Amino acid sequence: MIKKEFIAICVVLIVGLAAAVVVGLTDRKPSVSGHEHGHGHGAVGDDHAHDAENGPHGGKLLKDGPFELELSIYEKGVPPHFRAYAYHNHKPVDPSEVKVTVELERLGDKVTVFDLRPDAEFLFSKEEIDEPHSFVVKVFAEWRGEKIDWEYSQFESRLTLSPDLGAKMGITSAVAGPGTIKSILELPGEIAFNADLVSHVVPRVAGVALECRKNLGDTVQLGEILAVIDSRELGEARSRYLVAAEREKLARYIFERSQRLWQKEMVPEKEFLIAQKGYLEEKIELDAAARKLVAMGLTEQDIRELADGAVNTLTHYAIRAAFNGLIVKKHLSPGEWVKEDAEIFVIADVSTVWADIVVYAKDLESVHIGQKATVKTDASGLEAEGKVFYLGPLVGEDSRTARARVVIANPDGKWRPGLFAKVELVREQVEVPVVVQTDAIQSLRNGPIVFVRYGDQYEARPVELGRSDGRCTEVLKGISAGEQYVVRNSFVLKSELGKTGMSHQH
Repeated sequence: MIKKEFIAICVVLIVGLAAAVVVGLTDRKPSVSGHEHGHGHGAVGDDHAHDAENGPHGGKLLKDGPFELELSIYEKGVPPHFRAYAYHNHKPVDPSEVKVTVELERLGDKVTVFDLRPDAEFLFSKEEIDEPHSFVVKVFAEWRGEKIDWEYSQFESRLTLSPDLGAKMGITSAVAGPGTIKSILELPGEIAFNADLVSHVVPRVAGVALECRKNLGDTVQLGEILAVIDSRELGEARSRYLVAAEREKLARYIFERSQRLWQKEMVPEKEFLIAQKGYLEEKIELDAAARKLVAMGLTEQDIRELADGAVNTLTHYAIRAAFNGLIVKKHLSPGEWVKEDAEIFVIADVSTVWADIVVYAKDLESVHIGQKATVKTDASGLEAEGKVFYLGPLVGEDSRTARARVVIANPDGKWRPGLFAKVELVREQVEVPVVVQTDAIQSLRNGPIVFVRYGDQYEARPVELGRSDGRCTEVLKGISAGEQYVVRNSFVLKSELGKTGMSHQH
């Protein structure tokens, strides 16, 4: 009997302790949490109930005993702002008697404070609530000396991705910050040979082509033989030079002998003067014959080696390259008769090329010498930088355009003359506080967005954009310097956001 009574007493004590714990827990004020956008549609907890409840104006109904505060984001025809309605025992409270402050904590621990002002029927925030409306909300109210606070969360346009999943999706990030925006003028152009480095080869003497050692497309070096021509005119000029050289040698010998004898008074002065005159005449004749050969294209080295050459090569003329380059034109075949002024080869040094730019009359004021330029070709995917070194002074009567040129380095020969190109000229460069890569910008709800990243959290942030140069875009509002944003594959995040249905829940 005593044992049964003891067991009954223990049971009563245990039940009593459990009841005390339950009462203690229910006396605590719960925090309000939810993952909806809300705007007056989220779950709100209070001392007595934890079910979602809306106020008469469709806002979140926050309760603390008989005191209630209905909070909503109002944006019908006006910028979004907070509106709060106070009640006591379900009856409206004069807004002037209530003090309400709302704190919003966004991704990245950025906190914004709104002090609500009283109006006839409600309290409101003068400041606009920036998109996205995704934050932790802390509400502080004071009424008749009593301070009350609530906390809840509402998220939109936000995703959580593990680092592994983000890597598989190919998502990469960068940091927003200061940058340079270039104002660009885009004009059409065409790649052309550098005319300053093009040699039009002419033989200078008429004759028959004996050899043609180079063909179209061959590369040549300075001084390399391109072709050999058999020229009777050249043969006669060489023969004349050789005869003049022998006559000059003989005249010099006679002069030097007469000079020695005259100095010893062994011959009269007249004989010495005659010898001197003969020598000078032959020397003049020799110089004239040498100049004739030089005019035909022979070098001093070629002239010095004439006496050692074979007789059967006296009419042979070797045509040489004036500089290193590429043969781009050829008009010569073995056995062909060529005139002294015929263009038989064109050699171009393609280590640099020109980009010829078509400048429209309306753009002439935007183009000037020394201006930075970027030349691109869509066909080959090439890109190079240079500066404008020439701007034509005239506008064509038919095309109403002027011509400008940019020199492009072409060490590997990929810039081929004849390629069409587009040329981007830098009008001005402006330093701005915040830029993002243009590829990072997506469109959502008919407006531009950029996905910001904090750890494994990604949020679609509406942005207000400024100037852009195609590569980078200025951000006037929405992202701060130092924030990470998604550069690559942000469209994947946009797609995932659409699947979750959390893009916007007004």
